[in-house]
Amino acid sequence: MAIDNRNWERVRYDEPRERVARITLARPEAANAQDYQMLSELNEAFDVAAQDENIRVIVLAADGKHFSSGHDLRSGSGMDDLPVVGTQCHFGAGGAEGYMAKEAEMYLGLCWRWRNIAKPTIASVQGKVIAGGLMLVWPMDLIVASDDATFSDPVVAFGVNGIEYFAHAYEAGARLAKDMLFTGRAITATEAQQHGMVNRVVPREDLETETLALASHIGQRPMFGLTTAKQSVNNSVDAMGLYTSMQSAFGLHHVGHSHNRLSYDGSLVDPEGIKVIRDEA
Repeated sequence: MAIDNRNWERVRYDEPRERVARITLARPEAANAQDYQMLSELNEAFDVAAQDENIRVIVLAADGKHFSSGHDLRSGSGMDDLPVVGTQCHFGAGGAEGYMAKEAEMYLGLCWRWRNIAKPTIASVQGKVIAGGLMLVWPMDLIVASDDATFSDPVVAFGVNGIEYFAHAYEAGARLAKDMLFTGRAITATEAQQHGMVNRVVPREDLETETLALASHIGQRPMFGLTTAKQSVNNSVDAMGLYTSMQSAFGLHHVGHSHNRLSYDGSLVDPEGIKVIRDEA
């Protein structure tokens, strides 16, 4: 059933199966690079699915060759007219204060919010998932990847520790996390599955069918059982210190930003690092 997409420009919403909502990143011409508008629209779409009593499973998919090339490094960082859903403020403050508040709201804050939606979520992933792209797939409960999917966080090239949603050790394990960060290399879908980061790897042509089949199967389960099962697993990971670890890494991330501003004439990133990320895309 087609859904009113509320004049969204960056995402699309539909219900491809009974009890299943699908949110699709719809900016393939930019390899689904994420500006603040996309993230805001994505958050609104998650809210629509979460609040619909007929929906039990939410799928996050993407148009085009690649799932997401990460943050849109060429877009402005303005938040004018965008809704604020967290508790952050002082976005216009000078120095590190304003920029840290923006990233706490639009990056770490939104990702944590999506991670805790009280319905099962599935990322349906193809092509490249670079840096900020990980921040869309890691908050999801399950990941179905095509056999051509790769995952990377090469932002150490920027002189920072990694992306803002720093779940690397929990998602990939400590050794692979360090490998990804130190080398910047792309992890294949098969390697990611071997380390528990991906649930299923399927041929590219079967990605949509296999993802929706899984979503439909899960959607037959009782909603309250799904909600409490998800919460129980999340609680277990939380008890291991996930959120505290993320907050610590987020602080170090902004130390990196401050270092770059001092070292590279006000830039948030090492100019050579931008080239590395664009070459990855």
